[in-house]
Amino acid sequence: MLRDLYIRSMALMERLPADSYLSALPAVRALEGPGLVFHRPVTFLVGENGAGKSTLIEALAVSQRFNPEGGSRHFSFSTAATHSELHSYVKVVRGAAYPRDGYFLRAESFYNVATAIDDLGVEAGYGDQSLHRQSHGESFLTLVEKRFKGRGLYILDEPEAALSPTGIIRLIRRIAELVERDSQFVISTHSPMLLTFPDAEIYQLTEEGVASVPFRETSHYRTTLRFLQHPDQAIADVLGYEIEDD
Repeated sequence: MLRDLYIRSMALMERLPADSYLSALPAVRALEGPGLVFHRPVTFLVGENGAGKSTLIEALAVSQRFNPEGGSRHFSFSTAATHSELHSYVKVVRGAAYPRDGYFLRAESFYNVATAIDDLGVEAGYGDQSLHRQSHGESFLTLVEKRFKGRGLYILDEPEAALSPTGIIRLIRRIAELVERDSQFVISTHSPMLLTFPDAEIYQLTEEGVASVPFRETSHYRTTLRFLQHPDQAIADVLGYEIEDD
């Protein structure tokens, strides 16, 4: 287990331009003042679509010299330069130790990473076969189970995007193994299953700001639980009809 985290905090070091769209994002406002402080080896960022979680995760990754589209620090390909300028405005405080491994997994551009891996001919570290020859979910799990070695900083943007519930359980198990190998994770997610990871810190981003919340107080858990406890009534409410009594 890590005695000192590789990344201790992330905050704005200067004010963004007034006309920047980034200023309106809850995730960016969360970086004001002391910003985000990392206390534990696993930190989750949760919030509704548009809260800016991916923008924040991207800025953290780019500030640590990861490719904006994903990969390790050695990846330099670019399909389209669509990342924001937020990384230029943040200050990241590092711990005393330096990670020996690291990776930025970005679900939306993972196809581009898999193509770059094929072009570089480095399949040996990724399960000895092209990620394109695996299903989307299996390629995600191959990356985490074969390429992530430990003593690393791993920044994951919605890693559950391609995974079945069973796949998410495999991911949880692998994260636990890597934490035991002195790794740190910062993860944006919509998955209530993933949020159950023991002793993780969960930052919830809303229009009111950012707060560290227990798993059962996240909107993701509450909404999912309410839906699954009464699915017939929940879907009736969504579709606007009444359930007839038997």
